[in-house]
Amino acid sequence: MDFPLLMALVFCALTVPGFGDMGSGKAQSCSDIRQFYNGKGFSLNGVPQSEISGEHLRICPQGYTCCTSVMEDSLSNLSRTEMEGLIRDAGRALQASLNGQYKVFDGYLLELLNHSEGVLQESYPPVLGSLYTQNTRVFSDLYTELRRYYRGSNVNIEEALNEFWARLLERLFKGANGRYLIGDDYLECVSKQSETLRPFGDTPRDLKLKVTRTFVAARSFVQGLVISGEVVRKVSQVPLSPECMRAIMKMTYCPHCRGVPSARPCANYCANVLKGCLANQADLDTEWRNLADAMLQVANRFEGASSVDVVFRSLPTHMSEAITTMMDNIDTFNNKVFQACGNPREGGTSSTGLEEVKRRGKVTVETSPTSGARLEKLVSDVSSRLRDMQPYWVSLPSTLCSDRVATRTQADKCWNGMARARYLPEVMGDGLASQINNPEVEIDITKPDMTIRQQIMQLKIMTNRLKNAFNGNDVDFQDTSDDVSGSGSGMCTDENCPRGPRLMAPSTDRPKVYAYPPENKKVVKASANHNLPSIALYLLSFVMLLLRR
Repeated sequence: MDFPLLMALVFCALTVPGFGDMGSGKAQSCSDIRQFYNGKGFSLNGVPQSEISGEHLRICPQGYTCCTSVMEDSLSNLSRTEMEGLIRDAGRALQASLNGQYKVFDGYLLELLNHSEGVLQESYPPVLGSLYTQNTRVFSDLYTELRRYYRGSNVNIEEALNEFWARLLERLFKGANGRYLIGDDYLECVSKQSETLRPFGDTPRDLKLKVTRTFVAARSFVQGLVISGEVVRKVSQVPLSPECMRAIMKMTYCPHCRGVPSARPCANYCANVLKGCLANQADLDTEWRNLADAMLQVANRFEGASSVDVVFRSLPTHMSEAITTMMDNIDTFNNKVFQACGNPREGGTSSTGLEEVKRRGKVTVETSPTSGARLEKLVSDVSSRLRDMQPYWVSLPSTLCSDRVATRTQADKCWNGMARARYLPEVMGDGLASQINNPEVEIDITKPDMTIRQQIMQLKIMTNRLKNAFNGNDVDFQDTSDDVSGSGSGMCTDENCPRGPRLMAPSTDRPKVYAYPPENKKVVKASANHNLPSIALYLLSFVMLLLRR
């Protein structure tokens, strides 16, 4: 090649203006990104005054940029912290709602039980006299056992009721036969005879069926609220993976590094990022819905003639009817017992109090006309909340994206992860298995998150127990969760719990999410010319090739 021609080519290569500068010869200022970066709480040490080449970037596209490697790492950690905060906030909102429902139901059921015992304590002495006042411990012990059972203690409710009737029979038999000396051996014989003589009529059997079904349903229902809240708390605290961290950074703060801070993520782009990041959480969906369905079924047990309200309030009446039945037939019962067990020795007091009881009549208990309406309102509210929460885990990505993505009218100007342009890939499905081809988050679908798998198992266990409760079968809650107390005393601790009185209105607010991280409105849009290297570089390469020849 002629030397003059070669020099001409070199001269052209050195004088042609770069495409990124559009002939200006000046790099864009970084004043706005510096202000934005400093506003996030970071030091400006090392932050460039004007744009630099972006070959050092590991997450954001490597064009001209105002971001150094340190800035990219800092913003990446910030984006992860902010996203994990949004997920926890959404979880806290749902958990607070479930906790509110738990407190309302728990408070109401305990109020019913306390009211039932209070009515018994007020109405029995005027009618039963000494037969009650000398045996108050028998009745109070029953209510204590019922509370312990409801709270989740290892109490067999049928055995508790059998023990109550056995102790009541002993006390009433001794009270009705005060002139005799009756020892423990004789009372044991009386107890055996009661199995066939049935001194209390059908009341013990009927009451056992109603009380068992009602208390099993009540206990399993409130425990279901506790477990669901615990699942939300634990899953919401699962940290994001490093791959997700990169994807969140690329979506959130790479537009700032690329000089287009006003570009909001494309809707489908944000959906793919968060579907990938929350893929394990979405796998909760099936068992989460099953739990909600089972709880709705159990909630139906709270209404009707055998509702929790009716059964709790009618306990004093049923026990009074049983006592009246025995007192009315005490002579026949005594004769049959004496025939089977022998005549007891005389030597006791002559007073029995039996005549006094017969003269005073039966115990009457007034029912509240508004109690049923109140329970119906509680069941309606919690049922509505349970239905609303069913799609929570699969709708969480769209909930988190809703306040940060570009509108449909901006589909051609949104941030697609590389530039301000339309996002072409299709949206992935829900769950871990659907993310095998996710273009934004690299996921190993063969390695599910173990914390979330454990919570899926907890949901399965709780759902099975609720199904058993719906069928009237007793269930044991001792090992429902690794750190949930069987006492049923609460479902969250520390800052996760709303403070307030014991009875609080249920929260039905949707999960709270925050807006897209604030951006500096003064940041100017970088020229698109910086997306490509200078044409002069290509010309110089061509010249070097010619020189080699």
